[in-house]
Amino acid sequence: MDLELTGKRALVTGSSAGLGRAMAKLLAAEGAAVVVHGRDGERAEGVAREIREAGGTAHAVVGDLSDDGGAEHVARAATAHGPVDILVNNAGFYRHLSWAEATPDEWRDTYNVNVVSGVRMIRHLVPAMRERGWGRVVTIGGGLASQPTGALPQYNATLAARHNLAVSLARELKGTGVTSNVVSPGAILVDATRELITGIGPGHGWGDTWEEIRPNAVRAIAPNDQERFGEPEEIAAAVAYLCGPRAQYVSGATIRVDGGLVRSAF
Repeated sequence: MDLELTGKRALVTGSSAGLGRAMAKLLAAEGAAVVVHGRDGERAEGVAREIREAGGTAHAVVGDLSDDGGAEHVARAATAHGPVDILVNNAGFYRHLSWAEATPDEWRDTYNVNVVSGVRMIRHLVPAMRERGWGRVVTIGGGLASQPTGALPQYNATLAARHNLAVSLARELKGTGVTSNVVSPGAILVDATRELITGIGPGHGWGDTWEEIRPNAVRAIAPNDQERFGEPEEIAAAVAYLCGPRAQYVSGATIRVDGGLVRSAF
């Protein structure tokens, strides 16, 4: 199905690796000109090069979105070749910390990177979308927003804030032609996830090889109806749908792509 993204320009924050990389590559394959963002210039340019070699259009921008000046620089660089029609707020981070380990400074830093950075990009790019009468904002959230665990409290809270701000933005953009929605991934098998699980698997009794560890890790930490980890491309597909004209009637929604990990009818 043609998602009608040809002629659109998309900025995917945090797209030099992992989920963001998959999103950038799929949006480009669907015809969008993609701005690949990261803090490592070599990695960001590497993804942009992959897209160009596959026949797509892409360039890389580098900058730290946790700083006002850095976010302004990224916005200027992203619009240097034309207006941004699609903003995917994907960039974020977390550290594996307990309540005892997560200091107030850690909470502040995590909120700034995971929430305020996205707000910065919205403020820079969405007003022009509103003026043109068309645009898409997709925020990457997560199931821990609604079903938090005892661990990672500072991260769980920022995911809830990301979901909340996306819905608030949708209300603000009523009648403008610009939409705001959330894609909520489950446990997705990016490189960092595989490395973590492989490292802790033997100690948890999940096995010694990846073939042994993988199914046991799913049952232990991400039990879902599909009985597997998700793939980055499955998240990218949901994002790409929301970015196209066919999703104009989707507003303030959360699309969960988690195999049924979140147990909720709503």
